[in-house]
Parts: sequence; structure tokens; C-alpha cells
Amino acid sequence: MTRLDSGPEEREAPPACDGPRALLLSAREVPLGGVRAMTVHRSLPQRDLPMVGAWCFVDRFGPQVTRMRVEPHPHIGLQTVTWPFIGQVRHRDAVGSDVVVTRGALNLMTSGAGIVHSEYSIGEDPAPLDALQLWVALPESRRHGAPAFERHEDLPIVELGDGAVAAVVVGELAGSSSPATMYTPIVGAEIFLPAGARVTVPLHAEWEYALLGVDGSSAVFADDEPTVLPEGGLLYLGIHRDAIEIRVERDTTVFLIGGEPFEDDIVMWWNFVARTHEEIVDAREAWESGAPRFGHVVGHGDERIPAPPLPGVRLTRRRRRA
Repeated sequence: MTRLDSGPEEREAPPACDGPRALLLSAREVPLGGVRAMTVHRSLPQRDLPMVGAWCFVDRFGPQVTRMRVEPHPHIGLQTVTWPFIGQVRHRDAVGSDVVVTRGALNLMTSGAGIVHSEYSIGEDPAPLDALQLWVALPESRRHGAPAFERHEDLPIVELGDGAVAAVVVGELAGSSSPATMYTPIVGAEIFLPAGARVTVPLHAEWEYALLGVDGSSAVFADDEPTVLPEGGLLYLGIHRDAIEIRVERDTTVFLIGGEPFEDDIVMWWNFVARTHEEIVDAREAWESGAPRFGHVVGHGDERIPAPPLPGVRLTRRRRRA
């Protein structure tokens, strides 16, 4: 997925997260124009919360009936995690990948210093589509490396009790680890809770976490009083928790993200995650000039998404207020 809501970065210095939180945030609608005619709901980044661990971007494109056509576009400094709920998406990229992502399969692309990819829904007619796409910022030790792609269909399932189960999409939860290659201590997990369930989800006290409401609402007992997490909401839990309790009245799905607090603040603009304004300028110029840095998507011609103009201010690192 490509961002089209590019703008100046946050420039006020906030504190690092130093304890538990129960901050409920709302997603915002972001229209994606052109032949895609799609609307996504963006939960991260938020003005007060640019990252959760290494997670720096969370979009949900759906549920909607649409014809998805995301032409070749570039990325640097991140991993894309695509997790479908409904529909099929064809992914092609510069390392030769050509796969159809379906429910239960993880699509993981690592950009390193640069990659280009495209995403199309299957068929020529509008079809039901619903999925999460999330970005993970790469640490210094990996962000300048080669691009890569992985697809995983056999993911560990954790039984949480009371009929609730968690699919560990990336990272580790409750002692079970996804086979996906990640570069920071992290977790991304889909948790399904049947009607009437009351479960405790174990956490690492040194990590920070957030819960995304996917389907249905839940009561999250992170403190003495419950917080109601609605569908589409993002509940930031902060750090220094070893567990949370979730209770539901009807069948409910949430998505847990978390990890070790990231090693650095980032500069994020368009589809690029970097550390300085100059790195963003260099990447944009490389893309616009057709430099070989990003490669070419196999099966595509000259079609591509051009980079938007840079803002008239210096891009600075995103820092939390929460």
C-alpha cells in the first residue's frame, strides 16, 4: 500500500513511554484516489503516538467492495505485513515474487535500502476486500540491506482458554513464535474470542503494546476499570504490563501489536522510513529518476506511482506525546 497523505513530520519533542497507558484512539479515513477509488482507515501513526514498538503504520482497507489497483511504488527502511480477512490480493515485486495473498497467509516484504512492488485485487470487477497492512520500521542493522520477500501459510495458533485462540502472524506470543523473519523483538497476532469469553493475554513487561478492534467490541481490563475497545479503535496499552484481560459478549476479533520500544525516532514520509531529511530526499530523487536502486516489478511495464512533492519544510523525526 502507498501513502498519499504526506505532510510535515511532527517536530515537538515528547517523552518516551515510561509506564502503562489505556489510551483509546480512533482511526481516520484516508481516501486513495485514481483507479483504486479506495478508502482506508488509518490507526497508526497518530499525532500523539507515531509508533508502538517497531510498528509505525497500520491501515485497514475494508470491508468494502472495490477493484484494487496499486501500481508499482517504492519503499525504504521498512517491512510490510499484509494480513487479509476477505478477498485476494496479487503481490508482485522487484525480487521476482508473484503471489496471491489469501486469508490465513502472511505476506512479508522487507524493503531494506529499496524495493518496488504492486498490489492488485483478483479479477476485473469490484469484489469484497478487507485486510490489514502494517509497516515495521527496520533497525539500523538491517535498513540498508538487500530487499527480500516471504510468504507463510503455516502460522502457530495459541490457545488462550475459554475458546479464544491467537494466530501469531509475526514475532512471539505466549511462547509461540511465527516463522516470519523479523529484526526487532516484536509481536503481531490476530486474537479471536467467542461469545462470552473471558481470557488473559500474557505480555512482556518490557515491551509496549496496543490492541486494534477488528470485528466486534471488547472490554479490556488493563487497569482497575475496563476500557471498551470498539471495532476500528486502537487501544494503546503502554509499557510495564505482564498481562491484560479481555471480555466479550459476542464473537470478537482483535489484533495485538507490540514489541520492544524502538531503538530510534524515525522520519516517515510517503512510503519511506528513514532517520534524516536527506535520506528521504535521496530516495525520492532515486525513484523519480528511475535509478536502479528500487529495481523493477516483473510483469509490469512503465506504469508507476510518482512521488508527491516534498513539503516546504525540513522533515524531522516523529516523536511521541502519549
